[in-house]
Amino acid sequence: MAETANKSTFKLLIYSHFFAPSIGGVETIVLSLARGLAELCDVTGARQFEVTLVTQTPAGNFDDEALPFRVVRHPGFLSLWRLIRDADRALLAGPAVLPLFFSLLRGKSPVVTHHGYQAVCPNGMLFQFSPQINCPGHFAARRYAECVRCNAPEKGWTASLRLLLLTFIRRSLARQAAANVGVSEHVANRIALPHSQVIRNAAPDLADPTRTTIPASSNQQEIRFAYVGRLVTEKGVKILLDAAGLLAKQGLTPPILIIGDGPERSALERQKFFLKLGENVAFLGVQRGAALEEHTKHISVLVMPSVCQDVAPLSVLEMMMKGRLIICSRIGGLAEQVGQAGLTFAPGDADELAQQMRAVLDNPTLATSLGKSARERAVSEYTLQRMIGEYSALLASRH
Repeated sequence: MAETANKSTFKLLIYSHFFAPSIGGVETIVLSLARGLAELCDVTGARQFEVTLVTQTPAGNFDDEALPFRVVRHPGFLSLWRLIRDADRALLAGPAVLPLFFSLLRGKSPVVTHHGYQAVCPNGMLFQFSPQINCPGHFAARRYAECVRCNAPEKGWTASLRLLLLTFIRRSLARQAAANVGVSEHVANRIALPHSQVIRNAAPDLADPTRTTIPASSNQQEIRFAYVGRLVTEKGVKILLDAAGLLAKQGLTPPILIIGDGPERSALERQKFFLKLGENVAFLGVQRGAALEEHTKHISVLVMPSVCQDVAPLSVLEMMMKGRLIICSRIGGLAEQVGQAGLTFAPGDADELAQQMRAVLDNPTLATSLGKSARERAVSEYTLQRMIGEYSALLASRH
């Protein structure tokens, strides 16, 4: 558990609705940020921040005592009020209504990090599930009836209306925050809130400097593609399978690993069957720890075929740090992350994705050269030290 801080230590409350042992990009980023801020010391060796992390996620078997900061789980109404009262400042992972409201009432100059579009979209994704297209921005354009219609098929009319009302509340509160942090330029532009700035997400540099890429080979079968993430409609894994089908018709059957799970898995496995894809396309389910690390050692190319405006996928940053080539949709914060250090294709276009995969199979040195560029970009733009330093400076500033 965190050491007792001295009197000059800045008391920081970090609120994240989801946290470890829950698994996800936001949870991982929040854990890294909380740990980094809690371990920051000044020139005298004194801790700069006394961090208390508040979450609604149960602990399960997770050992909170092993962390260098305090964790409070499932606080009640009054407990949350007191925790915010006792903090010098609040940092919120998303525009959570009650913590943001309390922080504003207590004058804690809250900072809100926007890991999604909850302040400008009722479902938080700027994605219309029917007919499965990107939202042109109905809420921002005040076409509120479209927002209700968008979410009603999945949530029901009453719940859809509730989501719309909550979006008004979140946006109104976020407008009063001391700072609204977008995790990419794309996010900051789409939420369009006052006092906005960009602090990019980060990934630890765990790459072996002696082997940051899979050695290229003239043998096509040695190029291994993979998708890592949730199996949900908006992630576009269907497009990857369509592209695999097109390659198969050309006599190309490179290994393609689908790592992750979700509600779309059954439909995707049926698609694999109907496309007559072979054992080269494998669904591995959720992989963690050493098992995931072992699989990623043998991945040459990460394919991210999102059809939604992906915010800033952590799996992409992690693979860029490892020196892997990224092939991704030209959309949202995803394309912004990769920049010119990877290959892109139009979202939803299986033909163009197949062409990019074919380009790597025909010229395997692309996996090495662009993988090197990806790592250079990650080391330049997406280090934990940079992210922690930027948050530290923002939190210490006066608004």
